[in-house]
Amino acid sequence: MSLSNDDVLKILKLIDESGYDDVRLEIGDIKLTVQKHGVREPVSQPAFPERSIAAPAPAVPAIAAAAAAGPAVSSAATRAEPIEEGLVAIRSPMLGTFFRAPSPGEKPFVEVGAEVNAADTVCLVEVMKLFNSVKAGVAGTIFEIRAENGAMVEHDQVLMLIKQG
Repeated sequence: MSLSNDDVLKILKLIDESGYDDVRLEIGDIKLTVQKHGVREPVSQPAFPERSIAAPAPAVPAIAAAAAAGPAVSSAATRAEPIEEGLVAIRSPMLGTFFRAPSPGEKPFVEVGAEVNAADTVCLVEVMKLFNSVKAGVAGTIFEIRAENGAMVEHDQVLMLIKQG
């Protein structure tokens, strides 16, 4: 039996929403261990052929990156992005797929040069068929859009830059 990236994300979402701090899941030869809080001693298990994974919280980005079958974004590159003075970064609240418009074929929420208020929705991040609105967070002008429509984005990745004012 094999698990797709979507299967792993669904399992992790269920675990995240549960009241349990430690979860160990075994499906055939696949062993998944997740701990929400704190660091646990690593379990000595065979490596990737059995897809054995042990990870501390936050579980979703770490495990999804390890099990991802699709395109991935380097976390080192996303956190090292320079932000010019006077600009505010709008960051992805979670691992998911970035969308600029409410649905395919519709006009994007914002374009470069658009004026926004703090409560304005500027994009969506989709995780397991759940679309999460991302708000501007500050009033200003959209200075740059760094994420590509339909691309996978990581938690805390810079999606857009706003020039406050």
